[in-house]
Amino acid sequence: MINLFRLEKLQSKKLRYALIAIFILFVVVGTVLLKYYRDIFSSNIDLGEKKELFIQIPTGSDMQSVLHLFEESHSVINMSSLEWVMNKKNYGKSIKSGRYRLESGTCNNDLVNVLRSGSQEPIKLTFNNTRTLEEFAGKIGNQIEADSLSILNFLKDADNLKPYGFNCETIIGLFIPNSYQVYWNMTPKSFTDRMYTEYVNFWNVDRMKKASELNLTPIEVSILASIVDEETIKNDEKARVAGVYVNRLKRGIKLDADPTLKFAWGDFTMRRVLNIHKKIKSPYNTYRYAGLPPGPIRQASVSGLDAVLNCEKHKFIYFCASPKFNGYHVFARTLREHNKNASRYQRALNLQRIFK
Repeated sequence: MINLFRLEKLQSKKLRYALIAIFILFVVVGTVLLKYYRDIFSSNIDLGEKKELFIQIPTGSDMQSVLHLFEESHSVINMSSLEWVMNKKNYGKSIKSGRYRLESGTCNNDLVNVLRSGSQEPIKLTFNNTRTLEEFAGKIGNQIEADSLSILNFLKDADNLKPYGFNCETIIGLFIPNSYQVYWNMTPKSFTDRMYTEYVNFWNVDRMKKASELNLTPIEVSILASIVDEETIKNDEKARVAGVYVNRLKRGIKLDADPTLKFAWGDFTMRRVLNIHKKIKSPYNTYRYAGLPPGPIRQASVSGLDAVLNCEKHKFIYFCASPKFNGYHVFARTLREHNKNASRYQRALNLQRIFK
């Protein structure tokens, strides 16, 4: 005969074991899910006292090299969890180069989503006071991913420059000195494309009209402005200096610009131009050849460009540096008057023992 009491006790024991097993299963599953949740959604970036940190991922990087960058940044709390989320989201198949901003409290999920989408932070690229293309390429190469040599090679290839309407002598005139928001991983071509857009924006209707009234193209304005910039550092004098050169161009008189000789000789430290310097056979020698030189002798400043476009209307044909060495110049309408001014300046140079 079946013992009902014993049977009920046995079934109760089995039920208790089953409930315990289910509870253990829930605990295990919950623990695993909690770990996954933490790996995915919990904060995994700690910058300490820093408000932000930037990671630059080079073009062609693989996932391991990206992880190495994060490891070196000392900003990730748990590298294993970051690698796990990257793998789960197939980040290795969609790595996008660029400069990315990190903030404390960011979770792996949000971080990997930003990296996969390529939502990088722009940089402020600045350039000015550049004399040569080599110097310019060096300045840009220090701010974006592309190195200076690749930038220089791109800008020295005539075929690359044709679509922009420039050649190897004039290309430096394309770049208007300023600060620009750009992406760090720009190529030499994408950088030049962006600067061409800025160049077109700079040459608005008003500036184009003023250039036309002077019978100059934008490139010719850049060439003349580069000479003006080398002649004087005084912004309040640039329009007057520009007016002298515009007068000489209109009358067909050679520019006789000392800065073009310095460019031709490749010596910007020259403080005294001698007659022997004027004999150099170079298209940049404006003592030998009439008109403008083939290209800018430096990167023209915005103040220089606008000084040419808004050049002072006067009758001066000559000028020379002031014997007071104050950075300004003295101007003359006649050669006789100019020779007197030049003699005073030469005597001042001799007194200062400046002979070259």
